Amino acid sequence: MAELPRIIPIFPLPNLVLFPGIRLPLHIFEPRYRRMVADVADGDRLVGMILLKGEWQRNYVMEEKYHSYPDIFEIGCAGRIDEMVQLPDGRYNLVLHGLSEFRVLHEIRERPYRQAEVNWCPVSRESLECDSETLEGLREVLFSYFGPPAQEAWRALVDQRGLTGAELINFLSFHLDVTPLEKQTILEAFANRADCLIDVLSFKLEERKLGRGGTGGGNTDTFQ
Repeated sequence: MAELPRIIPIFPLPNLVLFPGIRLPLHIFEPRYRRMVADVADGDRLVGMILLKGEWQRNYVMEEKYHSYPDIFEIGCAGRIDEMVQLPDGRYNLVLHGLSEFRVLHEIRERPYRQAEVNWCPVSRESLECDSETLEGLREVLFSYFGPPAQEAWRALVDQRGLTGAELINFLSFHLDVTPLEKQTILEAFANRADCLIDVLSFKLEERKLGRGGTGGGNTDTFQ
């Protein structure tokens, strides 16, 4: 991987966790983030996606400022703009391609949008290779939790497209219908991401068996 800049723009969202290798379509409409895209378009085209913490809405309302700085998690994933279309009214449609994990060292508040000095912490593809036992464990918990949709998805991803290792783990981590906080936990597991993914799904499976009141009965989950 080529040397990456120490300072990048960050784009906080309340419900999205990006992973390396994932292609993410974005619609940019806020003026400050239009400015962000314009600033990076002729440069390295990097944007750091990062998750807002749970109290962001309450804090945002209390501050009553358009340029407020609600709290963010420390670990995010940056992507490079692969495709970009500027609309007549100044908005952008773009596709971001997940590139690398990073850790926020501190924020820089010199522009309308948020920036941060970061420490890059990419996870090597080799560290996300799955042995047969891990792959079988992942398959079993997916099938148990999501049922037939997971079986169809597994055939499409593994048997037909041949996804393995980092591509498979990051794809599942991004697309599975689990909470943003659970996805953040998986992202922060770094080289242990496959095991963390299995743990998250195993815990949710046990929760379903017990039911919300601890008496059994399930809920309905989807495999997106």
